[in-house]
Amino acid sequence: MRDETKCLHAGYTPKNSEPRVVPIVQSTTYVYDSTADVAAVFDDPTLSLIYSRFANPTVMAVEEKIAALEGGVGAMCTSSGQAATMLSILNICRAGDSFISLSEVYGGTVNLFAVTLKKLGIECIFVDKNASDEELEKAFKENTKAVFGETIANPALSVLDIERFADFAHRHGVPLIVDNTFATPVLCKPIEFGADIVIHSTSKYMDGHAVQVGGVIVDSGNFDWTNGKFPELCEPDESYHGLIYTETYGKMAYILKARMQLMRDFGVYPAAHSAFLLNLGLETLAVRMKQYCENAMTVARYLQKSDKIESITYPGLEGDAGYELGKKYLKGASGVISFVIRGGREAAMKFMDSLELASNEVHVADIRTCVLHPASETHRQLTDEQLVAAGIESGMVRFSVGLENIEDILADIEKGLAAI
Repeated sequence: MRDETKCLHAGYTPKNSEPRVVPIVQSTTYVYDSTADVAAVFDDPTLSLIYSRFANPTVMAVEEKIAALEGGVGAMCTSSGQAATMLSILNICRAGDSFISLSEVYGGTVNLFAVTLKKLGIECIFVDKNASDEELEKAFKENTKAVFGETIANPALSVLDIERFADFAHRHGVPLIVDNTFATPVLCKPIEFGADIVIHSTSKYMDGHAVQVGGVIVDSGNFDWTNGKFPELCEPDESYHGLIYTETYGKMAYILKARMQLMRDFGVYPAAHSAFLLNLGLETLAVRMKQYCENAMTVARYLQKSDKIESITYPGLEGDAGYELGKKYLKGASGVISFVIRGGREAAMKFMDSLELASNEVHVADIRTCVLHPASETHRQLTDEQLVAAGIESGMVRFSVGLENIEDILADIEKGLAAI
C-alpha cells in the first residue's frame, strides 16, 4: 500500500460484521480463565493483553499504522512527545553513559537532555549540524550510546543530513535516533536513509487538530544490538526471570524492551480515546501534508518580498541553507516557517499581537494557522548562548501555516506587518 492508503487502512482490518472504524476499547484490564494464564503473561507481556499500562487494542492499532508508515518493525505510543524522546534514550542509556545530540533541536528536548537526564547521570554532548568530521570524532566517547537529531529542526528548520549522521553513528556501533515530527513519514522516512529509531510528537501533524497530546517510538529493526555496547538488551533481565531480549525477540528487541521495562515502570501510555482521536488525524495526514506544504511555500515567497523581514528560513525555498538537503530527504518542507523581523524582539511581538486569524499559542503543526515567539516562549529557559546554538534570534517568529484559504492567511500577515 502507498501512504495515502496506509493512513486509512494500516493497523486495523475488520472481520465479518466487525466495526469499520477502529473501536475504542475503554478498559484498563482483561479477563483470563486461569491463574496460570495470567502468570504466563506476566512473564512475557507480548503473549496477550494484561493491563492497559502496557498495551490496549485501540492504541495497538495506531502503533501498527505508524510503524507501517515509517517502515519499522514495531512502534510504541506514549502519553507525550517528551515521553517518547525520554524513553528512546533511557532504553539504551544508563547512569555513566553519554549520547550525542545536534544542538538545533526543540527547546524542551534541550532541557530534557541537558538538565533532567544529567541529574540521572546521563551526559548529552551537543554538536553543531555543520561540525566537521574531526569535531564529531572528538565528541564521541567510549560510553556514548546514541546520536540524536531532528529531521526538520524546531524552530530553526534546518534539515538533518540523515545519511551523514547515520554513517557516523554506525561507524561507532551506536544507533541514530531521529525526531521526525515536522516531516512526518509522508514527507520523509528516516529509516530509508539509515536511521535506526524514529520518534514523533504525535500532538503535531499526526493529530493535526490540537485535541490530544501524544508521542510514539518506531523501531526500524535494523540495528545490531549484539555488538557488545548494549548489555541490557543482550544479558538476562532478572525482572523477567532471565529473559534476553535479543535472543527472544530478535529484530524487535529494542521496542519490546521499551514496552516491557520502561512502559511497565513509567506508565506513560496513552488512553484508548486519545489513540482513537490520533487515528482520525492519521487518516487524513497524507492529504493534509500536501496542502500545508503548498500554503507554506506561498507564504514564504510572500514574505521574501517584504522589507520588514530580515531573513526567512524554509527548506523549500531555493537558496535556503537547507534547500539541497531538503531536495535529498524531503518530499515537502512542511507547513512551518521561521522568519526574523527587523527590529528584534519588540517588533516580532508587535507583529504577532496584531494578527487576527493566526492564533498566538504554544503549539505548532495544527490545521489552524498559529504563531509563536520562541525566544520568549518555548525556548525561554535557554541561555543566550543556547539560543544562538539552537539557531534562534530575538526577532524570530515561528509561523505554522494552517489549512485556511491562502488569501486569508496572507491578508492576516499583511495586517501584522503593517502594524510594525
